[in-house]
Amino acid sequence: MKPSALNRRAGSGSLLGRVWPGAAAVVLFIGFAFPVYWMFSTAFKANKDIVADTPVWFPTSPTFEHFTRAMEADGFWTFVGNSLTVTAIAVGLSLVIALLASFAVARMRFRGRKGFILVMMMAQMAPWEVMVIAYYMIVRDADMLNSLAPLAAIYTVMVLPFTVLTLRGYVAAVPKELEESAMVDGCTRVQAFIRVIFPLLAPGVMATSLFGFITVWNEFPMVLILNKDAGAQTLPLWITSFRTTFGDDWGATMAASSLFAVPILVLFVILQRKAVGGLTSGAVKG
Repeated sequence: MKPSALNRRAGSGSLLGRVWPGAAAVVLFIGFAFPVYWMFSTAFKANKDIVADTPVWFPTSPTFEHFTRAMEADGFWTFVGNSLTVTAIAVGLSLVIALLASFAVARMRFRGRKGFILVMMMAQMAPWEVMVIAYYMIVRDADMLNSLAPLAAIYTVMVLPFTVLTLRGYVAAVPKELEESAMVDGCTRVQAFIRVIFPLLAPGVMATSLFGFITVWNEFPMVLILNKDAGAQTLPLWITSFRTTFGDDWGATMAASSLFAVPILVLFVILQRKAVGGLTSGAVKG
């Protein structure tokens, strides 16, 4: 084969190699993004556009009527407060506990260290749905049904294994010499951790915070079983009750779903760069 033909074949192969990953990424992006776009666009459409025989791709006359009706629904702000409360408590507690545990696992050598890591991995892999009955019996026997406190405690346990494993890798990536230098300069181990190591863990903390927030914010089965009282329920249950109350009012239903999704989207946009860095660093170290 002539050199020119070889060059053309090599050039076409390299061009194909550059194009197909981008094309696949575009297809995947459209597949994942379109349902989200349709939810938000339907929330802004007038009723006539929602029930039109042919799909209306863009709101012709945007309206906030559906959002108003959703936010004026009974118990909306109660559900918002409950979700924010349990999410903040669960994420905050898991971070505090995981920071201490990950530092101990990454920096110290003690009996049972490998077993502890193995238990964390097994807990991360186990489906939490199988624990619903056990949690229900414990909370019932403690007479704490229809309360936010046990819900926040359970959510803390749910996100803790991932948080510990991720932060462990990130702590291991910080050179020990930085900590030792701070201790030589007069810092205690705790002061060295707070002043030297903790500021370097920002990407890992962002990644685990984002994961914990999404997990707790979207969790449905546990609150459905433990909290039958509407005053102690969270936003995922509000979505189901909202759909039942308003029937086929798709505009209000999509507006309610959009309101539920907005906090996650905003948090992801703010933390995405830090989160990706934290996940990759925590995955290869330790």
